[in-house]
Amino acid sequence: MSNLEQTLSIIKPDAVERNLENEIKEMFKNKGFNIVKEKKIQIEKAEAEKFYKVHETKPFYNDLCAYLSSGPIVVMVIEKENAVLANRDLMGATNPKDAADGTIRKKYGISIDKNSVHGSDSIDNAKIEIDFFFKD
Repeated sequence: MSNLEQTLSIIKPDAVERNLENEIKEMFKNKGFNIVKEKKIQIEKAEAEKFYKVHETKPFYNDLCAYLSSGPIVVMVIEKENAVLANRDLMGATNPKDAADGTIRKKYGISIDKNSVHGSDSIDNAKIEIDFFFKD
């Protein structure tokens, strides 16, 4: 039985600024992900605040929102079996210094804040996050 899932991936402003979109998309494709939908957008800080609402009590919340809205991002719906977990494995640890070799954050992340990619952390959040950016 197939466990095909969809999850959200965001290529963050630091990676877009460095023209890494294609390299990062290749890393997904090489791991068997299918990119179902994608678009390049710039969001307002207010939208970032809604998107990251789950973190609003955390000390890094304001910086996170300011950063996500600081430049263009690429939002993608990616799909494969166990996509949520597979995407988190491929992204690597939040802090690029702690990320394993071969992960996106190890290869491209600059810092714990500018870590190049975001991915949903659960199937429930994936659905919410996909709807946030791809309301038809």
